[in-house]
Amino acid sequence: MNAPTTSHYPSAPTEQRSETHTLSVLVDNEPGVLARVIGLFSGRGYNIESLTVSETEHAKHQSLITIVTTGTPMVIEQIKNQLDRLVPIHRVVDMTSAGNSIERELAMVKVRGKGEQRVEALRLADAFRARVIDATTESFVFEITGASGKIEQFVALMLPLGLVEVARTGIAAIRRGPEGL
Repeated sequence: MNAPTTSHYPSAPTEQRSETHTLSVLVDNEPGVLARVIGLFSGRGYNIESLTVSETEHAKHQSLITIVTTGTPMVIEQIKNQLDRLVPIHRVVDMTSAGNSIERELAMVKVRGKGEQRVEALRLADAFRARVIDATTESFVFEITGASGKIEQFVALMLPLGLVEVARTGIAAIRRGPEGL
């Protein structure tokens, strides 16, 4: 009777898909902290898709850095671990994995147009709850807030109507419920 044959070669690695994650990083608000965080990403070849920074607790001199990045689950875990080891960082929270967060972005969208295109731009802005924050006889600047996908849809619809320019803030995220970061 023959014994079953087993392979001595490791099995082929399972292909991991890239995922987009939002990381909230609580740091000391001091010169050079942002440069160190950015240096960690650039030095290891990680991409930052969105970055926002703001002081959150003036009395404690702390700021919140919100970073949107893409990578395999293993890469995301590496990023979180490496961020955790930087000295001025108090806490790293993966808002995507936590699953109980709200993410929003703000954009200003400039559209040039006259006649029917102008009317259509206003109609679409109303449907997306975008506010007119500047208007001339030849253009509008709309302010729109919401999920990134909503902003991308709005921008795509404005493209054929005379889109001139888009300025986006990047994502801000906060956890639901009574607990803080």
